[in-house]
Amino acid sequence: MIFITGDLHGDYDIHKLSTKRFTVQKELTRSDYVIICGDFGLLWDNSDEEKYWLKWLDEKPWTTLWVDGNHENYDMLKEYPTENWNGGKVQKITENIIHLCRGSVFEIDGKRIFAFGGAESHDKKYRKLGYTFWKEELPSKDEIEIGRKNLEAVDWNVDIIVTHSLPERIQEDLYHDEIYRTTDLTLFFDEVDEKTDFMLWFSGHYHRSFRYDEKHMLIYNEIVRLTDKDIETVYHQKDE
Repeated sequence: MIFITGDLHGDYDIHKLSTKRFTVQKELTRSDYVIICGDFGLLWDNSDEEKYWLKWLDEKPWTTLWVDGNHENYDMLKEYPTENWNGGKVQKITENIIHLCRGSVFEIDGKRIFAFGGAESHDKKYRKLGYTFWKEELPSKDEIEIGRKNLEAVDWNVDIIVTHSLPERIQEDLYHDEIYRTTDLTLFFDEVDEKTDFMLWFSGHYHRSFRYDEKHMLIYNEIVRLTDKDIETVYHQKDE
């Protein structure tokens, strides 16, 4: 089975994966997957607390997959080697915690999944470059081109898209550029949205959980399970 949820922000939002909230985990195995839509946050400062939560997550019965968000320490992330896994590029943080690299297309549990992390921090004026935010939070032109070529290789046909930020047309409709600005990434996602035949698109980043339309879902304090044609909610907490 494949489950999808929103940002973890390190230990701040990780408790939605506790046994008390994510109750079905008792039935899961390493062949089941939980995908986090960015702001993983457990590669941040290498503190003892961070190591504790990484070990806690690594010992859960499923396999954790995640795309990067804007709140990641990219200096730490780049220290992990890249390898091939299920058709795409990954970085294994531990044996059971795997970062899905930008622009890859994966074959996971019978689903073809396009993964592309990254987003722009809207609070950069309160942060320090290289300490609390990194320029790599937004993809390079080469990374965008890799994503485009990988989608072309599968004739722009996938089942699921997992990102941190939204296509620009949806972001603009929801926020009118008042909080979240237009970037090359959100414009690329417009292209992906227009050209790709897909079933569902999941985005973290916005700290909201709701279905924008039939195919696009913002997800935060919610966990959903993919079914053959849609989703089933297994945990939901009202957004603050």
